[in-house]
Amino acid sequence: MMKPGFDNDKYLSMQSDHIRERISQFGDKLYLEFGGKLYDDYHASRVLPGFEPDSKLRMLMQLADQAEIIIAINAADITKNKVRYDLGITYDSDVLRLIRVFTDRGLTVSSVVITHYTEIPPILQFKSKLEKLGVTVYRHYTINGYPSNIPLILSDDGYGKNDYIETTKPLVIVTAPGPGSGKMATCLSQLYHENKRGIKAGYAKFETFPIWNLPLKHPVNLAYEAATADLNDVNMIDPFHLEAYNQTTVNYNRDVEIFPVLSAIFEGIYGECPYKSPTDMGVNMAGFCIVDDEICKEASRQEIIRRYYQSLERIVREENVRDESYKIELIIKQAKTSTADRCVVQAAKSLAEKLGAPAAALELPDGRIVSGKTKELLGASAAVLLNAVKELGGIDHELDLISPESIAPIQKLKVNYLGSTNPRLHTDEILIALSACAATDANAQKALEQLPKLRGCPVHTSVLLSDVDTKIFKKLGIDLTCEPHLEEKK
Repeated sequence: MMKPGFDNDKYLSMQSDHIRERISQFGDKLYLEFGGKLYDDYHASRVLPGFEPDSKLRMLMQLADQAEIIIAINAADITKNKVRYDLGITYDSDVLRLIRVFTDRGLTVSSVVITHYTEIPPILQFKSKLEKLGVTVYRHYTINGYPSNIPLILSDDGYGKNDYIETTKPLVIVTAPGPGSGKMATCLSQLYHENKRGIKAGYAKFETFPIWNLPLKHPVNLAYEAATADLNDVNMIDPFHLEAYNQTTVNYNRDVEIFPVLSAIFEGIYGECPYKSPTDMGVNMAGFCIVDDEICKEASRQEIIRRYYQSLERIVREENVRDESYKIELIIKQAKTSTADRCVVQAAKSLAEKLGAPAAALELPDGRIVSGKTKELLGASAAVLLNAVKELGGIDHELDLISPESIAPIQKLKVNYLGSTNPRLHTDEILIALSACAATDANAQKALEQLPKLRGCPVHTSVLLSDVDTKIFKKLGIDLTCEPHLEEKK
């Protein structure tokens, strides 16, 4: 497990202060577009060790008395049942989850806006579900020629056709389950409506990555390219910032490409654009809070490798992302790393070749590597978990934490009553069995207490895992990669 390379407390303080400054620049109201994940930003926590997954939410909680939240979701993502892969839930389900998370933290969710709205059954059903929960829902429509047809956009048939979203706080956070949800368009539509009502409102963007004051090919920024390879995002020098200030900063292609249009829209609304570059629009202070650059570089290289294995897995599962894996291969070279730099990869592959059966390897926080092999009673992923907690607890590896006699009834239940063809225990079943044994066995209890120490540890398996095992590793916070091979069913 890596040492911290990022000062989270400094970040919370600097970021909230900077947002307050930006609010004061615009008088009545600031619409702040939140790119990336507002909550559970695990990508940021992996590439910036020390960054907490809920850091941005905690930062906003310091502004709770000034802020309210609008959640945007694209109608097309509802109809396509688009999935947020890090959580395994659809975008519309994530909207409901986000509402609960924000309100539980004392933040105000004022409304949900459905962008590219159409009145078809799935959209109407989702809208009705939200309204029954007491959530106000607004509709924003598709504008022909968007974003280039500025005369149409800034008219009653463009932004003027959208519902005006009622807000009451000086800071309005616009967030979404994922990219392509229409956050920026929501903000700009509101600026148009606010201006017609004589209210001075501003716009800013909070995008954690790429980090604007790190070099273009810094591994942290390259890891962002790997994470968004499916969107074809490319980091680049901000040419507008370079021209205006003779200062080199990093942004990404979509913001650079859209900036002339944004500038023209601002001029159409206010008569002038308050920003000279896409970098000017941002409020991200993360780059100032890196306290150990080498740690963050190494963490980012590991993240690039992780993303590469994810893309290979999606190819095997026939999700047609071969171009994505090619792009990440190039990023691996730019980051001057390789899959061999993830030590658990070779350990798992070597053991699997030696045994002729699936195997797994896990790196403990102190750098020791433990392995797990497929056995008659349990699979490799369950075995590596048990071996890891034994090692951490100083428990003899020859000792059975769970007796074969305890496992047999579980296998009988799986095969005879639940229709499973695989009698081996998955990771969730092993942990439940371990918990049951912990009630009467001190060693089992000691092993169970080691599980939190596995958070952040890398593990690699020689075959793709079942959804059950994948989810258990994720819940434990273990950093999983797999060889892109399906296990042969025997």
